[in-house]
Amino acid sequence: MTLGNVQLSLIAPEEYARVVLPDSAPLWAAGRSHADYAGDFHAVAASSYGKRRFRTLGLVIDGRIVASCKRYERELRCGDRTYAAAGIGAVFTPPDLRGRGYATAMLGAFLDSERARGTDLAYLFSDIHPAFYERLGFVALPSRTFSVRADSLPARRLDISPIADADWSGVRRCFDALDARRTTAFRRTPLVWEWLRITARSHVESGARIELHVRKGKSTLAYVFGRRLPKTDTFVLDEFAYTGDEGFDAVAPLLRAAAGDLRKVAGWLPPDVARAALPRGAVKRRKSAIAMVAPLSTAARIAWRSGAGGILADDADRCWHTDHI
Repeated sequence: MTLGNVQLSLIAPEEYARVVLPDSAPLWAAGRSHADYAGDFHAVAASSYGKRRFRTLGLVIDGRIVASCKRYERELRCGDRTYAAAGIGAVFTPPDLRGRGYATAMLGAFLDSERARGTDLAYLFSDIHPAFYERLGFVALPSRTFSVRADSLPARRLDISPIADADWSGVRRCFDALDARRTTAFRRTPLVWEWLRITARSHVESGARIELHVRKGKSTLAYVFGRRLPKTDTFVLDEFAYTGDEGFDAVAPLLRAAAGDLRKVAGWLPPDVARAALPRGAVKRRKSAIAMVAPLSTAARIAWRSGAGGILADDADRCWHTDHI
């Protein structure tokens, strides 16, 4: 979309890495070196998911990228219907250009473009005041965190092991069995699973990432994904799933095993279908990565009007931390 000398454009991954990543690293590198931070970005962009479902965009004025973001293509399953969703991540304006409305103009152009292409809804996770996005038509969803003392979790003798490459088909079946019980959820296609594994890979290689499961034969009964943060004495839970009563009973011992010698287990409060397997703990509102949605199509607006009351009355996210962008 062009407005005078202002243009919302696709930015090639190579240019995005060269121009945007050096400035954005202090915000989002999360302790990684710049080489690792850029390498992780290139891994996503070069993946099958990246080539088909991921784009980097920028607002260009007189040849300079004055604001940028990432676009993630997903599908939202709601009852019997599936809606096309566009995720917005890494909204960034160079420090010397902030306060001029460039990010607002870029996001407005982004939403106009998505409406024109038939996208049903846009979503994001706000790390700034949600009012900025509310002015563009986004609605903040319930976002909560939980925490529990690791030593309050039951310790049981289970056949717990790290998830190996050959185990991922069983992990996917375990997730699908639990996910099928949800009324609203992002679809996990093979491309999405690829993206999730790529984004987690750097944590696995650094030793901070934990991926454990309990098997029965060749089937995964339950699994846990998360990150060990020794500086805060915390195991951060990203996702878990289970099948059957045996899997349900294995979740808490899996969390304790994942925490190891760390004092606390914490994370996003999981979707309603999984909460019963999570031991009770302290719950509070999340102050960052607040989930927000903007219905764009007529069908999505009608669905939102009919279901907003129940969604906004919920006490936790409708997605897992692994879906964060």
